[in-house]
Amino acid sequence: MEQYYVPFTKEMKEQGYTILCPNMLPMHFRMIKAILETYGYHVEILETEGPEVVETGLRYVHNDTCYPAILVIGQLMQALQSGNYDPHKVAMIQFQTGGGCRASNYISLLRKALKKAGHEDVPVISFSLAGIEKHPGFQLTIPLLHSLLYAVLYGDLLMTLVNQCRAYEVEKGAAQALADRWTQTLAREMGCGGRISYRRVRENYRAILRDFAAIPLEKRDAVKVGVVGEIFVKYSPLGNNNLERFLTEEGAEVVVPGLVDFCLYCVYNNVPVSYTHLRAHET
Repeated sequence: MEQYYVPFTKEMKEQGYTILCPNMLPMHFRMIKAILETYGYHVEILETEGPEVVETGLRYVHNDTCYPAILVIGQLMQALQSGNYDPHKVAMIQFQTGGGCRASNYISLLRKALKKAGHEDVPVISFSLAGIEKHPGFQLTIPLLHSLLYAVLYGDLLMTLVNQCRAYEVEKGAAQALADRWTQTLAREMGCGGRISYRRVRENYRAILRDFAAIPLEKRDAVKVGVVGEIFVKYSPLGNNNLERFLTEEGAEVVVPGLVDFCLYCVYNNVPVSYTHLRAHET
């Protein structure tokens, strides 16, 4: 374990610690937050933005560090110092896949920032399927992981449908309002004690498609603009300076790839492939 590692304990969960989470995918993270709350976690998704976030990040992270790291750490440190949270009853969470760059190093940079700011006792939870660290108060059980997997699938569907409707909707905000209602409904259904069945998932998919198909839309042609790139900058409004909103206001239809593609890439990268197999495949 690294020098500044502080575990998130069961007592912290019981005491109602607020877990601060940087906002990467607004649609998905709302559902993930709602699901985690059914398991007894108090999660706060941070939606702060503006130059102050960058300035805060640069106080604690070297300016040669990648831009997403500066943003994530700046957002978390700004929240901790805002006075809105009790620093003695707050934790932070960082997603890790175990790979390079943000996938593993951000959490160390964040802990060094907390040490520099005099808050080294604040636990930083490593959300990792690889089991990089142990946090007794934050257990990724099979039912929870099952729910989070479907949260990704549902989130991709809702994100895609909102983007397909947003540029054409007659009543502005109708698609997002519908997605928010479905987010709460699905989170309650998949939360603690809930039972997920493939049959029910198919029924929900059909119902979601019917609801979005009923939204009144203008009949016009719009330029489709794809958003790609580094995962945080691609998805986060903070990271891309609200690019999706800007493109929609300009009359474009935004196309963003789903998170499940990234998840499949992470899984595939961990599948051992022999050199002999690769040569046979090339042949």
